[in-house]
Amino acid sequence: MLCRLTIRDFVLVDRLELEFQGGFGTLTGETGAGKSILVDALAFALGERADANLVRTGSERAEVTAEFALDSSPAADWLREHDLDNDGSLLLRRLVDANGRSRAYLNGSPVTVQQLREVAERLVDIHGQHAHQSLLRSDAQRALLDAHGRLDPLLAQVSAAWRHWREAKARLDAATDGIEALAVEREQLTWQLRELETLGFSRDEWLALNDQHRRLAHAANLVEGAQFALQVLAEGDSACEAQVATVANRLEGLAEYDPALSEVASLLQSAQAELAEAISALRRYASRVDLDPRRLTELEQRIEAVLDCSRKFRCTPDELPALLTRCQERLAVLGEAADLAGLAERVAAAGDQYGQLARSLSAGRTQVATALGREVSLVMQQLALGGGRFEVGLIPVAGGSACGLEQIEFRIAGLAGNESRPLAKVASGGELSRISLAIQVVTSQAACVPTLLFDEVDVGIGGGVAEVVGRLLRELGAERQVLCVTHLPQVAARANWQWLVSKASDAGQVRSRVAIIEGEARVEEIARMLGGVEMTTITRQHAREMLGLS
Repeated sequence: MLCRLTIRDFVLVDRLELEFQGGFGTLTGETGAGKSILVDALAFALGERADANLVRTGSERAEVTAEFALDSSPAADWLREHDLDNDGSLLLRRLVDANGRSRAYLNGSPVTVQQLREVAERLVDIHGQHAHQSLLRSDAQRALLDAHGRLDPLLAQVSAAWRHWREAKARLDAATDGIEALAVEREQLTWQLRELETLGFSRDEWLALNDQHRRLAHAANLVEGAQFALQVLAEGDSACEAQVATVANRLEGLAEYDPALSEVASLLQSAQAELAEAISALRRYASRVDLDPRRLTELEQRIEAVLDCSRKFRCTPDELPALLTRCQERLAVLGEAADLAGLAERVAAAGDQYGQLARSLSAGRTQVATALGREVSLVMQQLALGGGRFEVGLIPVAGGSACGLEQIEFRIAGLAGNESRPLAKVASGGELSRISLAIQVVTSQAACVPTLLFDEVDVGIGGGVAEVVGRLLRELGAERQVLCVTHLPQVAARANWQWLVSKASDAGQVRSRVAIIEGEARVEEIARMLGGVEMTTITRQHAREMLGLS
């Protein structure tokens, strides 16, 4: 249930905080007072399109926050699935800057507008005053029928199966039409694959080849350098190893006379030990250095073969292994494309899968269509459409489509003859508005969202029919929260609570104001709706009677 709506600098509203009640409530007021702005603000918080025009003149940004009590709402399950905090309430916050940039938050966590819309679908169902216009479109009729029957998940499966079927057929057609071109490509890839596999090259080998070649190419210099180091350190006439040993021994003897030399002698002894270890390592290295011209030649030939191959395929040696992988993968794809029989089997299997799902969808639609037609027809009788009958036609579509095996068509019989005809060709403006309301009342009763908002859906309705509309909305309010923007006193009088929306000028700026009206204030508003500018005692008495206060 919607508990609170806070609006900041939104169109004509500077600061406004509204606390909502349960049951059936109405928003009334003069035309242009800003009732639709409140609806637009809520729709904005629920993920509708945002632009800079929503920001009140002179302000940096507009902000709308909507707080909901979740109870057992499907929105609570959605929050858990998306790892968002939930303590039994949900705070939707939406901002749009003067430059048009918008942001959205759920319980303080930033979310995308798409996520905002997903959770909003589980919170509020908004029926706009032009809903009857969309009901003339076949796609809107199909969407409403599927949503009413909880068939959207099955429809998604049907659409996915349709795409899979069409893609399989497209692959078969492409393989059939381009079989010669595929054969040429396959032959070229086979040659490339043979070349690369014969080379048997890997990136690790390339690194090892270069390392070995660098070492063998400089083997002579390495041996010469090691021998020179050994001559200086150990094998020459004035080798430093012997000289260090002599100095260390001499100082060690002198340390008997002056202990201060003991530390120096100890350091030289350590140096002598490390020097001996270095000399030993040099001798081992010199004995291992490979002066193998034949191996050097082999390495150079291998490197040249790799470079030739990389030049042939216009890539670096490092890229050759990836090229090999791509050739193998592409050949696998071409192998599948060449298997026309296998592709045809896949097309048939995908078609069968689509057919099974689409027939299940058709069966579900047939059942829902029958029930919806019966229920809407009953409500129509209460809305001065006696004798009228609502039907949902399922028109077969040859070959099917992503939306199933049929097209949906809303039909009416009994208003302009007994013959069932499309809704768009039968109903007048007033009739269409009442039929739309009947459909909305029925489909809303089956919906699982806790809050319903009707924005002047009663346009074109009056008299006794308006009283019926008020009664229907009041009955609906017993099951869930129902909000209605209306100009009809018969509807407003039926509400459990009523708000008055007004517009005032303050310091040269026009601002919308909202006030809860009760008692005499509500009598005055109902009287205004009944009698216009001048209100009489009779008008006020009539208002009292409508409110049940007389």
